[in-house]
Amino acid sequence: MTDISKRTVVKMVALTAVAAAALVGCGKKEEAPKAEAPAAAKAEPLKIAFAYVGPVGDGGWTFAHDNGRKALEKEFGDKIVTSFVEKVPESADAERVIRDMAGQGNKLIFGTTFGYMEPMLKAAADLKDVKFEHATGYKTAENMRTYDSRTYQGAYMAGVVAGKMTKSNTIGVVGSIPIPEVIRNINSFTLGAQSVNPKIKTKVVWVNDWFNPPKETEAATALINGGADVLMQNTDSPAVLQTAEKMGKRAFGWDSDMTAYGPKAHLGSAVINWGPYYIKATRDALEGKWATGQSWWGVKEGAIDFVSVAADVPEDTKKKVEEIKAGLKDGTFEIWKGPIMGQDGKEVLAKDAVADDKFLGGINFYVKGVEGKIPGGK
Repeated sequence: MTDISKRTVVKMVALTAVAAAALVGCGKKEEAPKAEAPAAAKAEPLKIAFAYVGPVGDGGWTFAHDNGRKALEKEFGDKIVTSFVEKVPESADAERVIRDMAGQGNKLIFGTTFGYMEPMLKAAADLKDVKFEHATGYKTAENMRTYDSRTYQGAYMAGVVAGKMTKSNTIGVVGSIPIPEVIRNINSFTLGAQSVNPKIKTKVVWVNDWFNPPKETEAATALINGGADVLMQNTDSPAVLQTAEKMGKRAFGWDSDMTAYGPKAHLGSAVINWGPYYIKATRDALEGKWATGQSWWGVKEGAIDFVSVAADVPEDTKKKVEEIKAGLKDGTFEIWKGPIMGQDGKEVLAKDAVADDKFLGGINFYVKGVEGKIPGGK
């Protein structure tokens, strides 16, 4: 066979194969390209707002709440957007601010002081699609719940240190506003001090304000001039610690670690960590599990601690504080356990009786050893 004949045969075979393939293709039903499913729309972040009674730089109460807000951002990232308004007065103006927060699309609003309770209730009644969280209050609604920290636990531990470190056996407290929360802290501080030093007497000066450094300074000065050599406060600034530093006395940080404000005076700080609760509340909202109710968290839940104990505090006292902390965490230690006497010497809690939360929430008396009268009290 010639080369031409070979090429002809090869060409015919190739053409036959192409024709066969074409016939097969004609007999096969073509499938339409599959449409891609549209990408799921990204969920809008939950908008969360905080109303603060003081400035974020107060070094105490509001500073601690803002640390909690930052913990939220770290935990949930772009699932949430947070904002805050600072220095919101405990007045009708609070309601305006809270309603404005809702108007800006915030669906979870935290009000961080007792005086916001009534304004938040009014707003909650009209804004059913918003979830409200009120700190330190006791009234709830379908879309408003309360949360608080057991600050009296930190006050008691501070008292243990104060009772050991005082030289005059007189300790002092700068009180903010005479509500059960603050009175309970004054009493717990006193009980802690008396647990290691039965001779303790406690003096109190009230400033009727949460954050007022000039008044706090004046009150601390008056206490020191009155013989108190170890001070605690239930106010929001480091002014009391700073005054103690200037006057050569000792004091505690409150709500946040205040060591830096008076390192020579500082004996320890009773701190609040709002992060755990804020994370839980936000997760509840994100997962559709949020429901009204009341929460009161302490050492057990990681909300209260006593930190940065001064180097000159005796080791046995440091050990006692740690034992108390461990007991509060596992439930084996109770601060308010009888017998406890009132200022007038009458028994307010019988021997071995343990105060329940209802009792603690309604304290309106001084325990034995606290001097003076509660403003507005009998």
